Amino acid sequence: MDRLLAASEYASHLTDADLALLASVAAADTGQMSGAGAAADASWLRGDPAALLRLLEHPGLFRAVLGQDDTGPGRAVPASPFLVFAAFVQRAAAELASVGHVPERTALRQRVPLFDAPALRDFLGEPARRLFLAELLASFTRVASSRYRVRAGGRMRTRRFSELDPVRLAGLLDVVPRAERPGVYRRLGDVTLFLTGVFPDYATAHALGPVDAARLLRAAQLPASQQERLAGAPAIDLLEHLGARWYRAARDLAPVTTARVTVVGEVADRFRQARRVLNHVADRYLFPPGNPWFAQPGS
Repeated sequence: MDRLLAASEYASHLTDADLALLASVAAADTGQMSGAGAAADASWLRGDPAALLRLLEHPGLFRAVLGQDDTGPGRAVPASPFLVFAAFVQRAAAELASVGHVPERTALRQRVPLFDAPALRDFLGEPARRLFLAELLASFTRVASSRYRVRAGGRMRTRRFSELDPVRLAGLLDVVPRAERPGVYRRLGDVTLFLTGVFPDYATAHALGPVDAARLLRAAQLPASQQERLAGAPAIDLLEHLGARWYRAARDLAPVTTARVTVVGEVADRFRQARRVLNHVADRYLFPPGNPWFAQPGS
């Protein structure tokens, strides 16, 4: 996906208020617009994807979405969750451009420096992959759950699923039509990346017990030898493997290979880098003291 196409995809998510906020970032540089003037002129950004992407990459956007100015923080701004997350991902790209290492979790609440910042910078170098992460985060501000009917033991039974429960979500693969499976695989990849990226401690300690891990491995249709090997792997390693596999299945089963499907495949091949970028975003911006964007799953 080239830069202009990525910018057009960004534009499809942005509200009029988001555009006004972006225009105000431009106004701060030029001094030509302010207040209502910036909002009135913001519509031009939808027709200028190059300018839109420049403003999304502007270092002033992070401060703008947090309501920070020269008088201090705390001012409310009408930014959508998508724009906020897009600004966070872009901020991560800027920060990782100048560091040599990033903390890596080795156990619950334990971190060691890992010198893989160049790989994370490379992942974030493409606007389409930054867009992917912003869309992922925004998609989990509301979590879907529902029920479905399945025949088991000669009887019809009701089962539930939640987008934050990969085990129950994987159960849909047994009942949805073949044409809908790419979407289920995609969402399985999403929830796996979200949990390991935003809530790695939860994913390590609570997301998968031995029974649930075995169910997911069977649902992934891995060879028995791989299932046995992965069953004893650390939770994060297991989820990384499964998440990449889900994304590849979504890519391979898609009826048409679009630019977006291509990005899904790129994230599958770089799942660990995507997960560690989200670790950085979560540690730095999503969970400031006393003001988390997300509550812990199940809380």
